[in-house]
Amino acid sequence: MTPDVHPIDGQIVVLAGAKASVPLERLSELLPVVQADLGPRIDDYRREYERIHETPERSVFLVETGHWKTVGDRLGFERRERDAVRRAHEEQFRRIGRDEGRTEEFENALEIRDAVLVGTTD
Repeated sequence: MTPDVHPIDGQIVVLAGAKASVPLERLSELLPVVQADLGPRIDDYRREYERIHETPERSVFLVETGHWKTVGDRLGFERRERDAVRRAHEEQFRRIGRDEGRTEEFENALEIRDAVLVGTTD
């Protein structure tokens, strides 16, 4: 993927940015950093976590609660930055659930796990 690409749709970035406690511009900077970190780990995610949805552009995984703290710590994010990125991934996950007619299933999943989206295109 190019440096400015990530698996979160533009409308979702705006929505998550409006709800987050970091400026939209900062969230837009963080998402490609996260993709650059997660992209090379996609085979690990495929082995270790449940893949709940996949398209040619992205894979969606359910991971343990607290996973975003681990990722954020690894990338040196502040708590608010980490929470903003987590929120963006959750909102995209919810959108996919609505689009797939699986809203209830996806909402229930978020009660016990975190959602991680990894872009799969270069």
